[in-house]
Amino acid sequence: MERYTEFVTNHPMLMLGLVAILSMILWTELRRFTRGYREISPMEAVQLINHEDALVLDVREGVELGQGKIRGAKHIPMSVLGKRLEELNPYRDRPVITYCRSGARSAQASNLLKKHQFQKVFNLAGGLLAWENANLPKSKK
Repeated sequence: MERYTEFVTNHPMLMLGLVAILSMILWTELRRFTRGYREISPMEAVQLINHEDALVLDVREGVELGQGKIRGAKHIPMSVLGKRLEELNPYRDRPVITYCRSGARSAQASNLLKKHQFQKVFNLAGGLLAWENANLPKSKK
Protein backbone atom coordinates (compact mmCIF):
# COMPACT_ATOMS: atom_id res chain seq x y z
CA MET A 1 0.00 0.00 0.00
CA GLU A 2 2.94 2.31 0.67
CA ARG A 3 4.03 2.00 -2.93
CA TYR A 4 0.61 3.18 -4.16
CA THR A 5 0.65 6.27 -2.00
CA GLU A 6 4.23 6.95 -3.08
CA PHE A 7 3.19 6.63 -6.74
CA VAL A 8 0.22 8.98 -6.24
CA THR A 9 2.35 11.61 -4.50
CA ASN A 10 5.13 11.37 -7.11
CA HIS A 11 2.79 11.47 -10.15
CA PRO A 12 -0.14 13.80 -9.43
CA MET A 13 -0.74 14.63 -13.12
CA LEU A 14 -1.06 10.96 -14.04
CA MET A 15 -3.53 10.43 -11.21
CA LEU A 16 -5.50 13.54 -12.22
CA GLY A 17 -5.66 12.18 -15.78
CA LEU A 18 -6.84 8.79 -14.52
CA VAL A 19 -9.57 10.38 -12.41
CA ALA A 20 -10.67 12.54 -15.35
CA ILE A 21 -10.87 9.57 -17.73
CA LEU A 22 -12.75 7.41 -15.22
CA SER A 23 -15.18 10.29 -14.60
CA MET A 24 -15.87 10.66 -18.33
CA ILE A 25 -16.47 6.94 -18.73
CA LEU A 26 -18.83 6.91 -15.75
CA TRP A 27 -20.70 9.98 -17.05
CA THR A 28 -21.13 8.44 -20.50
CA GLU A 29 -22.42 5.16 -19.11
CA LEU A 30 -24.85 6.90 -16.74
CA ARG A 31 -26.23 8.96 -19.62
CA ARG A 32 -26.65 5.83 -21.71
CA PHE A 33 -28.72 4.16 -18.99
CA THR A 34 -30.89 7.21 -18.27
CA ARG A 35 -31.55 8.57 -21.76
CA GLY A 36 -34.93 6.85 -22.16
CA TYR A 37 -34.48 5.53 -25.69
CA ARG A 38 -32.48 2.66 -27.09
CA GLU A 39 -29.90 2.59 -29.88
CA ILE A 40 -30.67 -0.18 -32.36
CA SER A 41 -28.87 -1.72 -35.32
CA PRO A 42 -30.32 -1.74 -38.83
CA MET A 43 -31.32 -5.40 -38.41
CA GLU A 44 -33.18 -4.65 -35.17
CA ALA A 45 -34.91 -1.79 -36.99
CA VAL A 46 -36.06 -4.15 -39.74
CA GLN A 47 -37.50 -6.48 -37.09
CA LEU A 48 -39.42 -3.61 -35.47
CA ILE A 49 -40.73 -2.42 -38.83
CA ASN A 50 -41.84 -5.89 -39.93
CA HIS A 51 -43.23 -7.26 -36.66
CA GLU A 52 -44.38 -4.25 -34.64
CA ASP A 53 -45.38 -1.81 -37.41
CA ALA A 54 -42.86 0.78 -36.23
CA LEU A 55 -42.92 4.33 -37.57
CA VAL A 56 -39.64 5.27 -39.21
CA LEU A 57 -38.96 8.98 -38.76
CA ASP A 58 -36.41 10.70 -41.02
CA VAL A 59 -35.16 13.87 -39.30
CA ARG A 60 -32.68 14.94 -42.00
CA GLU A 61 -33.09 18.30 -43.71
CA GLY A 62 -34.88 18.46 -47.07
CA VAL A 63 -31.69 18.92 -49.11
CA GLU A 64 -30.43 15.54 -47.87
CA LEU A 65 -33.38 13.60 -49.26
CA GLY A 66 -31.66 13.26 -52.64
CA GLN A 67 -29.51 10.54 -51.06
CA GLY A 68 -32.63 8.42 -50.71
CA LYS A 69 -34.52 7.37 -47.60
CA ILE A 70 -35.73 4.27 -45.84
CA ARG A 71 -38.89 3.00 -47.50
CA GLY A 72 -42.04 4.20 -45.80
CA ALA A 73 -40.24 6.73 -43.62
CA LYS A 74 -42.05 9.89 -42.56
CA HIS A 75 -39.91 12.97 -43.12
CA ILE A 76 -39.95 15.74 -40.52
CA PRO A 77 -36.69 17.74 -40.36
CA MET A 78 -35.11 18.06 -36.92
CA SER A 79 -35.25 21.84 -37.25
CA VAL A 80 -39.08 21.78 -37.20
CA LEU A 81 -39.79 18.59 -35.27
CA GLY A 82 -40.78 20.42 -32.09
CA LYS A 83 -43.42 22.41 -33.99
CA ARG A 84 -44.81 19.36 -35.81
CA LEU A 85 -45.04 16.85 -32.96
CA GLU A 86 -48.85 16.79 -33.18
CA GLU A 87 -48.52 14.95 -36.51
CA LEU A 88 -46.96 12.07 -34.59
CA ASN A 89 -49.68 11.78 -31.92
CA PRO A 90 -51.22 8.65 -33.53
CA TYR A 91 -47.86 6.90 -33.02
CA ARG A 92 -47.41 7.58 -29.29
CA ASP A 93 -47.89 3.93 -28.31
CA ARG A 94 -46.16 2.38 -31.33
CA PRO A 95 -42.41 2.01 -31.77
CA VAL A 96 -40.81 5.07 -33.38
CA ILE A 97 -37.39 4.68 -35.02
CA THR A 98 -35.58 7.95 -35.66
CA TYR A 99 -32.72 8.29 -38.12
CA CYS A 100 -30.58 10.91 -39.81
CA ARG A 101 -27.37 10.61 -41.82
CA SER A 102 -25.11 9.38 -39.00
CA GLY A 103 -27.25 9.14 -35.85
CA ALA A 104 -26.41 12.40 -34.03
CA ARG A 105 -29.48 14.49 -34.93
CA SER A 106 -31.76 11.50 -34.55
CA ALA A 107 -30.48 11.09 -30.97
CA GLN A 108 -31.69 14.64 -30.30
CA ALA A 109 -35.02 13.76 -31.93
CA SER A 110 -35.28 10.65 -29.74
CA ASN A 111 -34.71 12.77 -26.63
CA LEU A 112 -37.41 15.19 -27.76
CA LEU A 113 -39.90 12.38 -28.37
CA LYS A 114 -39.24 10.85 -24.94
CA LYS A 115 -39.74 14.26 -23.29
CA HIS A 116 -43.16 14.40 -24.98
CA GLN A 117 -44.19 10.99 -23.59
CA PHE A 118 -43.67 8.79 -26.62
CA GLN A 119 -43.49 5.30 -25.16
CA LYS A 120 -41.22 3.25 -27.46
CA VAL A 121 -38.46 5.37 -29.00
CA PHE A 122 -35.44 3.96 -30.80
CA ASN A 123 -32.50 5.62 -32.53
CA LEU A 124 -30.94 3.95 -35.56
CA ALA A 125 -27.29 3.70 -34.54
CA GLY A 126 -25.13 4.99 -37.39
CA GLY A 127 -28.13 6.44 -39.21
CA LEU A 128 -28.63 6.06 -42.94
CA LEU A 129 -24.93 5.28 -43.36
CA ALA A 130 -25.32 2.14 -41.23
CA TRP A 131 -28.49 1.24 -43.15
CA GLU A 132 -26.57 1.49 -46.44
CA ASN A 133 -23.62 -0.48 -45.05
CA ALA A 134 -26.01 -3.29 -44.14
CA ASN A 135 -27.14 -3.31 -47.83
CA LEU A 136 -30.74 -2.61 -46.89
CA PRO A 137 -33.08 -1.04 -49.47
CA LYS A 138 -33.73 2.67 -49.84
CA SER A 139 -36.22 4.56 -51.94
CA LYS A 140 -35.65 7.75 -53.88
CA LYS A 141 -39.16 9.09 -53.22
